[in-house]
Amino acid sequence: MRAEKETQLASTVLMIKPIRFESNVLTADSNVFQGKNPYSPGQQQDAAEREFDCLAGALKAGGIEVVQFDDTDHPHTPDSIFPNNWVSFHSDGTVVYYPMMARNRRAERRPEIVNSLADDFGFKVREVIDFSEYENNGEFLEGTGSLVLDRVNRIAYACLSARTHLKPLADFAQRLDYEVIAFDAVDRNGTPIYHTNVLMNVGETCAFICLSAIERDEQREAVLTSLEKTGHDVISISFEQMEAFAGNMLELRARDGNRVIAMSDQALKSLNDAQISVIDDNANIITANIDNIESSAGGSVRCMLAEIHLQR
Repeated sequence: MRAEKETQLASTVLMIKPIRFESNVLTADSNVFQGKNPYSPGQQQDAAEREFDCLAGALKAGGIEVVQFDDTDHPHTPDSIFPNNWVSFHSDGTVVYYPMMARNRRAERRPEIVNSLADDFGFKVREVIDFSEYENNGEFLEGTGSLVLDRVNRIAYACLSARTHLKPLADFAQRLDYEVIAFDAVDRNGTPIYHTNVLMNVGETCAFICLSAIERDEQREAVLTSLEKTGHDVISISFEQMEAFAGNMLELRARDGNRVIAMSDQALKSLNDAQISVIDDNANIITANIDNIESSAGGSVRCMLAEIHLQR
């Protein structure tokens, strides 16, 4: 059992600046959100670099510490801009490496980054737990893409998919002392949703979720009951809003102690006045235009941020 208390909101995030960003052909079959960009790989990279800088700048201006590393040119890792899929950081000093479905994503795991966080930035790393061996059995759990964590109540919400399997999920739960609430979810065309963080996010007091995506009534009720029991105001988003990445927000803690919530311009534009009012009452909004990243790679702001909960 892990007695260490953890806050829900991080004040520091890890970001990886892309070098050879492009839509990843090895993830296209499981991610219907990607591959909607007509640009060449070079054009996608140029646009992604500009969008990355805008988001990083907006986060810094909003009071969030951004620890930034550059991607490596070789091997080619087209999705390296999404570090939350290969690593998570926990306040008791635990660092977790995750098993990735696409072979060209596995090279994104870079222990030298974790070493640098400790050696150069003063973060305390106590233990590294490596689940990547599950790749040998064709079983995957892609970090806080597969897992939406309620860190305070130690609940892991997980949408089962080609990238989120039960065995590594159970291993995560046992090793890190989390309760798992697993469910099946599809988009409005009946296609399985590849990552849990596409359809929901959990903040300190609010949770946004596309309830309609959860197929089975009993699973939907279990998720809703859990969120309400843990004191969260639940704000339902539509399929259309999910497709605009409104589920892919991330709530953080600014240096002044206030809550902020980061999302893309597309996500913000999809929300109605009532939903924006709820957010405004809860947190300051940080936003950036990352249309190219979203349409090329099928991920948004939350995917680009790996929260660093390690202590200094």
